[in-house]
Amino acid sequence: MNSPAPSKPADPAQPLPAAPTSYPRRILLAVCGLSPQIVTETLYALAADQHAPFIPTEVHLITTAEGARRAELSLLSADLGWFHRLCTDYKLPGITFDRQHIHIMRDAKERAMDDIRTPQDNQDAANFITEQVRHFTADPNCALHVSIAGGRKTMGFYLGYALSLYGRAQDRLSHVLVSDPFESSWDFFYPTPYSRVLQTRDGKLADTAMAEVTLADIPFVSLRHGLPVALLAGHASFNDTVQAARAALAAPKLCVDLGNRRIVAGQVAVELPPAELALLAVFARRTMQGKPALAAPPKGATDPAWATRFLHEYRAIVGAMADSDATDRALRGGMDGEYFSIRKSKLEGRLKRALGPAAAHYRIDDGGTRPRQYSLSLSRDSVSFAADVVPDVTQREGI
Repeated sequence: MNSPAPSKPADPAQPLPAAPTSYPRRILLAVCGLSPQIVTETLYALAADQHAPFIPTEVHLITTAEGARRAELSLLSADLGWFHRLCTDYKLPGITFDRQHIHIMRDAKERAMDDIRTPQDNQDAANFITEQVRHFTADPNCALHVSIAGGRKTMGFYLGYALSLYGRAQDRLSHVLVSDPFESSWDFFYPTPYSRVLQTRDGKLADTAMAEVTLADIPFVSLRHGLPVALLAGHASFNDTVQAARAALAAPKLCVDLGNRRIVAGQVAVELPPAELALLAVFARRTMQGKPALAAPPKGATDPAWATRFLHEYRAIVGAMADSDATDRALRGGMDGEYFSIRKSKLEGRLKRALGPAAAHYRIDDGGTRPRQYSLSLSRDSVSFAADVVPDVTQREGI
């Protein structure tokens, strides 16, 4: 097993290549319960790959409180130290793995978890694992290899699911396979380059030099492109992240809720300021009524009809509040192109932050050709208004 050449520093002006081995930071992330062997078995299989050996610069382990104790004693202690033995036996330099890299799952009250037995335990484990994956994939200079072979089935599932939500082109997912009779042996950690005889659980003797350990690569579909920026950049629960991914994949559907100053885009509620909500409501109502696209107000001039359309929705949102009077005064002579552009830009910014790429379904589209004609690209039956506030749209001409 040969050691890789030292990684060159990343050039921030150039995109990193897609090959995981080319990234300056390479992480093996695994879950385990009471069998810390998963770390050395997976690390061995990665380094022994004849086609694309992947030697991490860091190893991180997600486990329970008892799992952390066993991992530290069996992998890192002076007496056993199987991680250090592996690195020595196969000359694997520069891999950082210490007790700070063993992450004990914590519940909503930041208490160390001993096991996953209740529905709340499952939720807490999912949130913890998701946040770990989000954190590592936030680094563009990092390639992440995730192993789901250890721990309870739910731990492996959540880890694989989290990678599907946040994973990138350079990230990989695998399950380690160990030949009989070593798979069930507490004393087996990796195939040694020398003879080492151990006793298996059934009482038989076996030589670890004869063991076979391989990786089964698991392809995954990355949903990262559908997540809002807020979820990619900060803490988000497992359920919030899944909901955002579902919204990105779901058929677009818009409900305008004037009374609560929000829209529901797919399955996501988005609060909007009155002015931005009013502008979107103008186009949503025209879509519902099958009316044609609209030209924007002219630059450097005002359009009274546009002010009428906009103020009709705006008053339904704010009622008799003082800011309605201020907006009335601002648009007394009509709406101009600058006012329209500012509100449209602010609306699109809020939708992008809340919905990510799914915001494209709900933006006010300019038609792509000149003269610009604005409308929503949604179908007529995919737009609705909440029943609590439904202004009479037929009372004024041109609305």
